[in-house]
Amino acid sequence: MQVLAQGNYQQQYASAKAFYKEGKYNLAMESFKPLIQYDAGNPFSEYASFFYALSSYHQGYRSVAKDMLVQVKTLYPNWDQLDEVNLWLAKIHFDGSDYFQALQALAQIKAGKLTKEAAALKRSYLASVTDAEALKRMHENYPNDEVIGEKLARVIAKSTLPSDQALLDKLIVKFKLRKSDFVEETPPTVFKDVYSVSVLFPFLIPSLEPAPTRKRNQFVLDLYEGMKLAVDTLATQGIKISLRAYDTERNPDKIREILKQDELRNTDLIVGPLFQEENKPVQDFSRTNRINLFNPVSNNFDLVRDNPYGYLFQPSLESLGANSAEFLDSYKRNKKCIVFFGETRRDSVLAMSFLKRAASTNLNIMQIERVSRAESGKIMSILATPTEFDEFKYPKQFSLPKDSLGCIFVASDDPLIYTKVISSVETRKDSVTILGSEAWLDQTAVDFDKYQQLGIVLFASNYTAVTNPAYKAFQRKFIRTHGRVSTANPYSDYAKLGYDFMLFIGNALHKYGVYFQDAFGRQKFAGYLTEGYDFQHARDNQLVPFVQFRSGELVLIDKK
Repeated sequence: MQVLAQGNYQQQYASAKAFYKEGKYNLAMESFKPLIQYDAGNPFSEYASFFYALSSYHQGYRSVAKDMLVQVKTLYPNWDQLDEVNLWLAKIHFDGSDYFQALQALAQIKAGKLTKEAAALKRSYLASVTDAEALKRMHENYPNDEVIGEKLARVIAKSTLPSDQALLDKLIVKFKLRKSDFVEETPPTVFKDVYSVSVLFPFLIPSLEPAPTRKRNQFVLDLYEGMKLAVDTLATQGIKISLRAYDTERNPDKIREILKQDELRNTDLIVGPLFQEENKPVQDFSRTNRINLFNPVSNNFDLVRDNPYGYLFQPSLESLGANSAEFLDSYKRNKKCIVFFGETRRDSVLAMSFLKRAASTNLNIMQIERVSRAESGKIMSILATPTEFDEFKYPKQFSLPKDSLGCIFVASDDPLIYTKVISSVETRKDSVTILGSEAWLDQTAVDFDKYQQLGIVLFASNYTAVTNPAYKAFQRKFIRTHGRVSTANPYSDYAKLGYDFMLFIGNALHKYGVYFQDAFGRQKFAGYLTEGYDFQHARDNQLVPFVQFRSGELVLIDKK
């Protein structure tokens, strides 16, 4: 270390500072270096150390700068410029994406004069952060920080999770944020004597033939017939609905033509469309004209994600996955779980939503397997590879030991996948619980008695108890009107779905008016034919029943 005479300290410091101001940071570093060492006659050691660090930073030597600033805090804990030191330390941590260390440094700033700079620094670096979980941890550590609170609010404003929407409400109140900056507020509700509901379905009228055979779009026709029956039922209760049907023909150009009609701009609710290729122009129309819209059959939240007036009558895939994780956590003592899913986007979203929620439960995810149709045989090798046999050559132990696994979540409706899981568990003869989808019942790949034998659990948002008086009344009415039951398969009944949906939405319009959002956010609703509806802080149905066969009948499982 170069030793300076006492009279030269000031001259050396002035020279070093001049190099720094001129941006000659390499010369500044060399000039500040001899002044860093503490000496009783050297009044510049703190300042020299500080500007040596800044010169290093500007040269691109961030680790050198950070080490020197930490040294300054250690050697000179009472220096009156420590706020500046913490500000620069925060900047260096932010540059390295070490947000929590940066926030810790900023929290140590005491002087009010730097709080604006600290807030600006936070706002600048947090602008690129989109990880809601990281922001939530920051908010937990610094619950009164307005910059973090506002950034978290902006990120979770896009979330559909009820917990996120509830947190958003708290953040808006706590930090006095303008709600309209985060949530598109709906207009005041309007009550009417007659509500118009416009149905945009692919009826494919030109292709329909007057024959009793099932049509290729029979589910669309059944859905609409159920809605019409519900309108008749509502009329007997004094609720008047004008149901208007438009044939989209599964043609985006036809939809654009329909949307040009003046009567659509004055409708109170849109139902549909049902398919992805028809979706965007209708969602844009709904949002632009502030008309609430429901898709009654889809689980794909992407269809309505960017439209604050768009709703799914069904639970989204995200809600199905999250609810399934919570159910298994409460249902099984053995928390060890394996997840199987297929190659479709639907399977991936469902599985990832399950895994995300499982991470906050006591479930222990032992294995996650993405399975193609061609390699579905590996399911058997994972679950039912025998290692020991009894005297009759039946397997009695497996590479995955019996009773070591508690549950399996199957995020796929592909029979090649879920039948392999079912066969494997049947071979194991242990206490593994399979959780899958009610859609499996629409197929004939598995006998119903096997569902009961293995205690298979299904998430079933469209479950209707056969003893439900309203369902019996619906069937009687359908038979009187159409001369037949609504479906040959009691587990897949689009006419029932249309009837249930229209009863729900008709009553909602009658009780809460055209803009029912506020009422939806405050309460759950009992079902008419199904178990119920919950749109609290969400735009998809959060209520997910779970069912299994008992004594040959599909029954609801009481949540613990």
